[in-house]
Amino acid sequence: MTLDYRWLYDTVRARFDSDAALEAFLPQSLTPQALKEQGDDRYLSAMTRRVFHAGVQHTMVDAKWPEFEKAFEGFVPEIMAQLGPDQIEAHMKNERIIRDRAKIKSIPENARFILDIRQERGAGFGAFLADWPDTDTIGLWRLLAKRGARLGGRSAAGFLRLAGKDTFLLTSDVVARLKAAGVIDREPTSQRDQQAVQDAFNALQQASGRPLCQLSALMSLSINPMF
Repeated sequence: MTLDYRWLYDTVRARFDSDAALEAFLPQSLTPQALKEQGDDRYLSAMTRRVFHAGVQHTMVDAKWPEFEKAFEGFVPEIMAQLGPDQIEAHMKNERIIRDRAKIKSIPENARFILDIRQERGAGFGAFLADWPDTDTIGLWRLLAKRGARLGGRSAAGFLRLAGKDTFLLTSDVVARLKAAGVIDREPTSQRDQQAVQDAFNALQQASGRPLCQLSALMSLSINPMF
């Protein structure tokens, strides 16, 4: 089965005072050019923030993020790739950041991942993201989970959202809408179910011209108005 975009939009639109109010509420992604222009340090920062978000209140991480930026020298990949045991131990004594050894150890690993992509492609990590087709978002999630550190599960999509790359999110409300529409009948953990989800989003995008992030938000709002 498929989701009907007109039904989805009209259902959510009825909960807003105007078209403009709905549009203002929906998320935005960066353009491909903006992704390319963003420095690789911002991608490592976003990866790290997403890693620290996992299992923790996001607001607590976000409130401390300026201290993370200072502690980790702006997340320049070339510098962070050299982060060794002694430096990690020093960071574990920094009371201004969240001291989670396993998550801190992901920083040099993800720095090397970014540098490897840059070497393979001869361009920055932003160009790699910009060139990846939205019609294979789940393929990008899988690559991030395989080659990145602590970017499996929902963390890949969470990182992409922080970085500005268009992606849908499989929140409980989005999954509930997909189940109600008959696209899936369980949590989409298998490749088959994930492909069914991707196909549903591709069809909605073709029908609407909207970015995946907005379609994801519309699905969520169709289940939970959030206000």
